Amino acid sequence: MFERFTKDARAVVQGAVECAERAKASTVDAEHLLLALLEREGSRGSFALAALGVGERKESVRQALEDARRRAGLSQAETDALAGLGIDVSEIVARVEEAHGVGAMSGGRTDKGRRPGRPGFGRGAKDVLEKALRVAVARRDRHIGDEHILLALTVRPGVPAEVLADHGVTHESLTRVLGGEGEACA
Repeated sequence: MFERFTKDARAVVQGAVECAERAKASTVDAEHLLLALLEREGSRGSFALAALGVGERKESVRQALEDARRRAGLSQAETDALAGLGIDVSEIVARVEEAHGVGAMSGGRTDKGRRPGRPGFGRGAKDVLEKALRVAVARRDRHIGDEHILLALTVRPGVPAEVLADHGVTHESLTRVLGGEGEACA
């Protein structure tokens, strides 16, 4: 599949691996793809993010992703649903971090049972890359660019889509900015 990726899309994938390595994560996740997209400049994906106002709010997006990671990857919607059941995720995080240190619930930061080397791709990142292919096909594009990865992040439920939506980036707004039709490929 990577042979159909543009130079920019390959750079995003490589950047996601580097983000995961910096975080000492055992796998590359969808969040790492979004972080790598935020680092890009001069590509269709970075243009779309800038056009939607994320260019000057990149740090806010990074902070929202970090907050979700500290909540063990729970989205705000999941946190709210648990609150409806009387479970205060913030309190749980505070207690766990008090006992075990900041970021203790982040998960995936140990190398037990893993071979040394680069982190592998987790299910979330694989799903996003597969959806990027479907998005490109639906848009009748011949190659998969970083804009397709960004579009895929908006249609896959989870923290990246929620964080992007909170910052005004939805599949619909991206489609308007990027032009062209194409189904949501949900």
